[in-house]
Amino acid sequence: MTTYDEQQPTAPEYAVVIPTLGRPSLRACLLALSEATGPKPSLVVLADDRPEAEETRFPAEIPAALQPVTTVVPGGARGPAAARNTGWRAVGSVPWIVFLDDDVVPGPTWADDLARDLTATTYRTAAVTARISVPLPEHRPPTDWERNTGGLATARWITADMAYRRDVLEAVGGFDERFRRAFREDADLALRVLAAGWTVSAGARNTTHPVRPADRWISVRLQRGNADDVLMNRRHGKDWWTRADAPRGRLRHHLAVTGAALTALTCAALGKPRAATAGAAVWLAGTVEFAWARIAPGPRTRDEVVTMALTSALIPAAATWHWLRGHLKHCRALPLDTHETAPPPRAPREPVQEQVWP
Repeated sequence: MTTYDEQQPTAPEYAVVIPTLGRPSLRACLLALSEATGPKPSLVVLADDRPEAEETRFPAEIPAALQPVTTVVPGGARGPAAARNTGWRAVGSVPWIVFLDDDVVPGPTWADDLARDLTATTYRTAAVTARISVPLPEHRPPTDWERNTGGLATARWITADMAYRRDVLEAVGGFDERFRRAFREDADLALRVLAAGWTVSAGARNTTHPVRPADRWISVRLQRGNADDVLMNRRHGKDWWTRADAPRGRLRHHLAVTGAALTALTCAALGKPRAATAGAAVWLAGTVEFAWARIAPGPRTRDEVVTMALTSALIPAAATWHWLRGHLKHCRALPLDTHETAPPPRAPREPVQEQVWP
């Protein structure tokens, strides 16, 4: 195994910031971080985003090797974007900040690979991504939730493992704390940085993102992200989807299905049975099509089919509600302006050569 050694360029100093809700996966994340070969972080900051964070210190979760360099700061229960801001601002003058989620597992050579990633950057590089892998079952097709998590492996700027220059974070003000969920805050930051002329490079370090347990209604709760998409549209324009390589989802379908349901209910209340029947038929057809689109690629077990049937009936209305809520909440959000971005990167100055006179 090749390790980063003294014959290679000096590895840049870095700190690790982990926003956390105290999930059991935090211990596995920290243990993998402590055991990874290569240069160790100069500081590890745990931003505890639970309401009772002032009284908790994770003594059992922190491996002995990391205890001397680990500090815990309260995140204020304001979401991962705010927790990350609190974390990197507590680091000090360390030039690189590596953000990890508390449910990922860095690879065995993670620190070595990170050192190479950071050493290979240029003066224009604001951030370096990682390679995210999501282990899915091999003996059966993945469930809807497993496929959803599997999409993280191709997310372009995912902060499950992302390294940023500290001075770039300072220049743009860090993450936008209006994103209260772990959704779109990473794309927003990257688009702001890129708009200023910086670059984001692809790294070679590997991190695993396991599929965490979830209840039957997780897909309904995820529809809150439609409000975040409204904020992204207002800030970055409607073409941000293309620039971020983000999937568009089925919002238009959900709006149409919800509209059909409302039409059916309204016409029934007004005593127009034919129109009500037509609206109900459109709603039923749209719901069945959506449910089958989610059932077909999955394991088709009884529990999965029941879950898909129930949630497919609720998701369109939930998506529509959060989309409308986003328009109300972010109606005053302004498009991204140049004064909000980081200053454009400048090439390092060449050393001045002294002129020797004869």
